[in-house]
Amino acid sequence: MKLIVIQLITAGIGSLGFALMFGLRARHLFFAALGGMIAWGIYLGVNALLPGAFLPNLCAAAFAVTYAELMAHVQKCPATLYVVPGVVSLVPGSSLYYAMDCAVNGDLVGAGAYGHQTLIVALAIAAGISLVTVCRELRTPK
Repeated sequence: MKLIVIQLITAGIGSLGFALMFGLRARHLFFAALGGMIAWGIYLGVNALLPGAFLPNLCAAAFAVTYAELMAHVQKCPATLYVVPGVVSLVPGSSLYYAMDCAVNGDLVGAGAYGHQTLIVALAIAAGISLVTVCRELRTPK
């Protein structure tokens, strides 16, 4: 339980860091950090029920975009302000790093394995974002 709390706090801090880096106004910072923290919590919860890389990341990214759309409506601002910090905690940084490290050191089997893992997570994030965006566009009257 302690590890989960630490992960949630660091996900929120990471999302806050990206929100600051992109120059969000002070009134958006808390909600941007909260979105990233909850998205990571969704990832942990789904991963506990259905271990893997694709489905937990897809669900977490879909939540992050849904949260961003909701907050954009409430705060009367673009959803992008919340999407980027919301999904940053899901970005497969470690597997990308290890893929590059293996490739540089000549371990092509390891590079392929880590590269595959990175690709799966990136596709899941993109699919989650696309799924919610398409559903919103289909629902919105023209």
